[in-house]
Amino acid sequence: MYRSVSLLAVACLSALLPAAMLQAAPDPELEALKQELLELKQRYEVQQKALAVLEQRVRQVEEQPASPPPKRLAKSPADLKGNPGVGTASGGVAGGSGSSYGQSLANDSQPAQSVSNLYDEASGFFGGGKFSVETGITYSRYDTRQLVLNGFLALDSIFLGAINLDRIKADTWTLDLTGRYNFNNRWQFDLNVPVVYRESTYQSGGGNSGSANVTTEDTVKQDPTIGDVNFGIAYKFLDESANTPDAVMTLRVKAPTGKDPFGIKLVRVADNSNLAVPESLPTGNGVWSITPGISLVKTFDPAVLFGSLSYTYNLEESFDDISSNPALKTPGKVRIGDSFQIGAGIAFALNEKMSMSFSVSDLVQRKSKLKEDGGDWQSVVSSDANAGYFNIGMTIAATDNLTIVPNLSIGMTDDAPDFQFSLKLPYYF
Repeated sequence: MYRSVSLLAVACLSALLPAAMLQAAPDPELEALKQELLELKQRYEVQQKALAVLEQRVRQVEEQPASPPPKRLAKSPADLKGNPGVGTASGGVAGGSGSSYGQSLANDSQPAQSVSNLYDEASGFFGGGKFSVETGITYSRYDTRQLVLNGFLALDSIFLGAINLDRIKADTWTLDLTGRYNFNNRWQFDLNVPVVYRESTYQSGGGNSGSANVTTEDTVKQDPTIGDVNFGIAYKFLDESANTPDAVMTLRVKAPTGKDPFGIKLVRVADNSNLAVPESLPTGNGVWSITPGISLVKTFDPAVLFGSLSYTYNLEESFDDISSNPALKTPGKVRIGDSFQIGAGIAFALNEKMSMSFSVSDLVQRKSKLKEDGGDWQSVVSSDANAGYFNIGMTIAATDNLTIVPNLSIGMTDDAPDFQFSLKLPYYF
């Protein structure tokens, strides 16, 4: 029994020993532990506050109306310009507790003005306002040389006869006045009136009674005269979406209001029997023509791709005189060859006020035919043509209503002018 009492005493002493040792711990160590605990509590409070702020921001974002990020070119600028309702729809936000946020999205979804102007030029559909007036001036330069051989080859190597080098230099200035009316961004009607000034210089060797080393030239001018007035209708049947482009159908009708090229007499130059020049220069085709076409514009931000295709059908026309011989007057009919034109290009918005485009176009025309009264149809030699152009264009938004559109076309084939420069100034009301 004494042994059990001793064991119990030993157990009690061993249990009380740690507490006594703890009480005997030095005070500096206890203070350090308390300080560490206090720092941990402060860090925890800071983290709790940070979590509360983050949770509040998340809640604010969740309370905003759900809308996709605004796409600057989600719809055609022709729809967005002058149509705030469309802009709000494309932004995806209107009204509600987040009206200011939604308004900023709507503003961001508006395209740059230079892009809108670019769309207008690419599609030919000017949707910036109900009325627009465009003044344009175009200068084209045509310089061609033709080697004329009048003789025969002897022994398959020696040419016997006359060799003449003919050259034609033509300058044409055209002032275009165009008025457009746009209805509901779906229909467009326009009227174009060109005023044409032409100056052509004809050169040929063999002057001074056939001397091979003498070249004679003569210049013919045509005072500013109204050309062929034309009227157009455009219908936008497809709006741009994620998978489809803007698509515009066009129909143009050209009236023979200019001076026609038929019946103009060729007169021999006095000191050069090889050179014959026209008495005057034409400013139109002389026949009615109808041109249906289609234009496509698709956005791959920041680039805009565009293309067009058109076909021109020329109606048959009768004239009192179709001969170029001064001694003859021959009535007959004319059938100018039909033509089709295709073009495609790409454009970029450089900034809010300026964009630039590059494109290629090609016009292919069939041969024309003449028919004297009582005779048969005869094809006109060298009346078919293939005129290819490389175009460099720019749109500059001068003001909210006025746009400056310079364009340079460089001829890539012999039938195309060497170069052509145009400057257009469309003004939106």
